[in-house]
Formats: sequence, structure tokens, C-alpha cells
Amino acid sequence: MKNYNLAILGATGAVGHEFIKLLNERDFPFSNLKLLASSRTAGSELVVRGKTYKVEECKADSFNGIDVALFAGGPISKEFAPIAVKSGAVVIDNSSTFRMDPEVPLIVPEVNPQAILKHKGIIANPNCSTIIMVMALKPLYDLSRIKRIIVSTYQAASGAGKDGLDELERQIKEAAADEEMQANIFPGAAFPKHYPLALNLIPHIDVFQPNLYTKEEMKMVNETKKIFDDYEMGITATTVRVPVYRSHSESVNIELEKEVSLEAMREALSKFPGVILQDDPQNQIYPMPLYTSDKNDVYVGRLRKDESAPRSYNFWCVGDQIRKGAALNTMQIAEVMIKNGWL
Repeated sequence: MKNYNLAILGATGAVGHEFIKLLNERDFPFSNLKLLASSRTAGSELVVRGKTYKVEECKADSFNGIDVALFAGGPISKEFAPIAVKSGAVVIDNSSTFRMDPEVPLIVPEVNPQAILKHKGIIANPNCSTIIMVMALKPLYDLSRIKRIIVSTYQAASGAGKDGLDELERQIKEAAADEEMQANIFPGAAFPKHYPLALNLIPHIDVFQPNLYTKEEMKMVNETKKIFDDYEMGITATTVRVPVYRSHSESVNIELEKEVSLEAMREALSKFPGVILQDDPQNQIYPMPLYTSDKNDVYVGRLRKDESAPRSYNFWCVGDQIRKGAALNTMQIAEVMIKNGWL
């Protein structure tokens, strides 16, 4: 198998560190590796497969000779993705910059791998909550087209990065000591008001839009339609930040075009790559974020009929948003391209 020259932009952040962990776990074929970051963290060292690499500051010439560039996300993608493509690299980007660009495919490899072939140098990785949901939806959509989706998310603190995790951990200690909890991160650093996440739920992720939904909620709506190439699908979302360290959970209600048995749905889910069915409520077996953190798969359970509406069903799904929701999905896109000779 051919080896490729690989670059990782954002190597020192949460998603970047997950890329490093995955390179140490998976047999991704690279011959040369370049770790890139901003000037703030350039110069630090990271170990990949027993070799120490120095993180370089990302510059215009950083992608010369690079075949594949994995971008961890953030505003820097807008500047450097076109530069990397011009240098000859295929960019797989975690930011929201290119997701809704009609020229850029939005990919979950188990769901719509064929769309990769439409790329013109940039491939977008979907929002983490979208990835987790569509992994559970795809085997059901294959049984019957989904007409409508109602989803509520329960999103972990790590979705806000290391600062979010650190704040939750500190607030838990403050609450246990009966001290006032200091809040600086949630619902976001850019907002004038901040609330404690410990002992709390915050129904606000990202900025509110004119339709009173948040940007995070509209990402789930618009990205799901694009991934399934089904713009007639009705979708509504409510996204909530919860005091969990890692792994997002989602309560999903779907309306199908035709009646499908629960048995057929369970069989389809159990056979779908990347999905683990945990659906034995009588024995208290169902997905939970504590037990799905650092796992590659999306876990699905609590499957049942919605008795209030015809051809409608509920399920609960949980997945590690840093892993499958970000770094792993990005790397899997590159792996599919390599496997099929598309790179």
C-alpha cells in the first residue's frame, strides 16, 4: 500500500490530540507527518508511533508536498484550506466553514461515501451531533424514507473544548465545597452572560438565529438534509449543554413513509457498521455517555413505537463527539479514499 504525506492542522487542540491518538491506534499509511498549529503552540512536541515531532507554525508554504491535510477546525480553515488545495493536498476539514457549500461534499463514510467523488479539493466533516444522529438514522432510512425528525441533544462539556471541561470540573469541586460556582465559559465565551454547567442544563449552544433556533440546532437540520440529499425531510432540533464530561446523547423521534417493525429496525441497526445496538430495557441495558466515551461507535437503544402518531418511532443514541463526532470521522474519510483509490 502506498504511504502518503500527511499534515494535521490544529494538532495541539482537543481534536488534534484525538488525531494523534488515532494515528497511534490505526494503521493509517503515512510516510511523512507534519504537525501544524498557530504561533501560540508551535514548538511543542508530540509523539506519534514512537517518534517525536515538533509542532510547526502554519504558514502559506506548510502544505507543499502534502497529500492529505486533516484540519481540526476553527476559523483558520477559511484561510488555509484553499492554500493547501492549491499546494496539491486534499483537505478534510472539521470546521463549519465549508459544510453547506454546494461545491464541498459533507461526508459520514458509513452513510454517503459516494459523495466523496464530488470533491474539488475540500471535504467537510459534519457537526458532531449531526454525525452521531445520522449514523443511527441511516440503517432506518434504508428500510423506509424518513419524513420527519424531532431531535433533542444532551451535549457534553467537552464540546466546548478543554476550557469547557476544566470549568465543569472546577464547578463540581466548588459545588461540593458549598462555594459559589464561577462561570466563564457556558453558553459561550462571546456571550455577556455565563451560567454554571455543574448541577445545571443550558438550552443554548451557539448563537441564536432570526428564527429563534440556535446555530447548532440549524446545523443539525441543514447538514442532515445535505448528507441524505433529501431536502424535503422535515427536521426540528433542540440542543442542550449538560454536565457530562464527554459523549453526546440524543433523543430522536422519526416519522417514516411506511410502517416498519421494531424487529426489522433492530436487525438493521445491529448490522450497520459503526453502530452498536444496546436495546434491552428490561435488563437496564441502554447507551449512556459514561460508558461510550473514548469509543469509536455510536450506541443506539430505547427503540420503541411512538404511540401518539402513525409510522413514528423513538430511539436514544450516544456517541463520543471528539472521536466519531470529529477526529475519527475525518480520518475515516481519508481511509475510504485510500481504500477505493480515490486519493
